[in-house]
Amino acid sequence: MSTDLPELLRSLRVWDPAVTELPPFDPAAAPADPLPLFTEWFAAAVAAGQTEPHTVSLATADEAGLPDVRIVMLHGADADGWSFATHATSRKGRQLAARPYAALAFYWPVLGRQVRLRGPVAAAPPEESRADLGVRSTGALAAALTGRQSEVLGSPGELARASAAAWERARREPDAPVPTWTLYRVRPDEVEFFQGDARRRHVRLAYRRARDGWRRDLLWP
Repeated sequence: MSTDLPELLRSLRVWDPAVTELPPFDPAAAPADPLPLFTEWFAAAVAAGQTEPHTVSLATADEAGLPDVRIVMLHGADADGWSFATHATSRKGRQLAARPYAALAFYWPVLGRQVRLRGPVAAAPPEESRADLGVRSTGALAAALTGRQSEVLGSPGELARASAAAWERARREPDAPVPTWTLYRVRPDEVEFFQGDARRRHVRLAYRRARDGWRRDLLWP
């Protein structure tokens, strides 16, 4: 395979019909609230075989207003917001403490769909954060116990030793506390649903929170 970046970029296709189905989307039939539509689209992505459909890009900003983005895992979505979890002492945890506002972006290329949302972020009560970690796998607990996320690492060996000790404790104490583990919820002011179209007549439906519910608008692609 070529390692020439421009050549590689020119060789790629978006929404190859061999692996992508672009379903119709009638925004006039969309529900009044974005959560049921998100749930429907998420289930469709799972049914279509989308790899890791629960992964989502999380964008935050630091104290100076400089943006940051990374991939996290969706832990849930309900009337209280879309949730994810991390250490309060991590880079994103510190950024959310300084600027409690974030954006999320889901991309499911198997259906040519995106969902974008943004809004204020709040930390769940400690008991909910503990419960969230309690239902995760042994590996997730071990990773949380390893801690020190975003700190400078001295060597791979240092990580290997800390991880081995964390795995041993996670197996021995499945309820081991991790005080910094925090469940965060984004309560969106805006949610946008994007459905790709083969003729580039993409459908974009934006929900914007209003006093009496949600206002819906179509957007130019």
